Amino acid sequence: MYFRPPKLLKRLFPSLIWNFPEEEVGRTIFLTFDDGPTPEVTPRVLDTLDKYEAKATFFCLGKNVEQHPEVYNEIRGRGHAVGSHSYSHQKGWGMSLSRYIEDYNFSDSFIETNLIRPPYGRITPRQAKVLSERYKIIMWDVLTHDYSRTVSRKGCLKAVTKHARPGSIIVFHDSKKAEKNLIYALPRALEFLKKEGYECRRIEL
Repeated sequence: MYFRPPKLLKRLFPSLIWNFPEEEVGRTIFLTFDDGPTPEVTPRVLDTLDKYEAKATFFCLGKNVEQHPEVYNEIRGRGHAVGSHSYSHQKGWGMSLSRYIEDYNFSDSFIETNLIRPPYGRITPRQAKVLSERYKIIMWDVLTHDYSRTVSRKGCLKAVTKHARPGSIIVFHDSKKAEKNLIYALPRALEFLKKEGYECRRIEL
């Protein structure tokens, strides 16, 4: 299990955004949340971010925004950025280009953004090329694995405290599956980042 993306993957997709150069953003961290909005989880995340005066970017599923528009509006209303995580969380690998693009097109009906993140990080070069004509594709350089049953709450937190660096894009998930690890790790991660002098900002491109 890896917390940083494999170097081979980054070499295969050099044009995707994995992190931001320290010389451009200074001591800044970009927290991101995938798979929401989730009524039982996302509002707690928003309250925690407010407590630490942190901004973040939420990569939402179109189907969840369709079901819970009030939570989506709350994300935007509190000053956070939103991106698309597709409509139905499809893996790009093994999926035709037309079907994959169609899923993002449908997501556009519910999420207004120029930012996307491919579910599972699984996207083909051809899919990436076509989507890059319309969107900025945001990947990550720290994956907390908060959704994994094999990663402990402390392990999830350690992913941040050990691997975060200026310009890092960190992935959490505001989902029921990740809730236990997320609720433990997020405030502690924010406390750590604050003590280390980092500012948490949303992604704006």
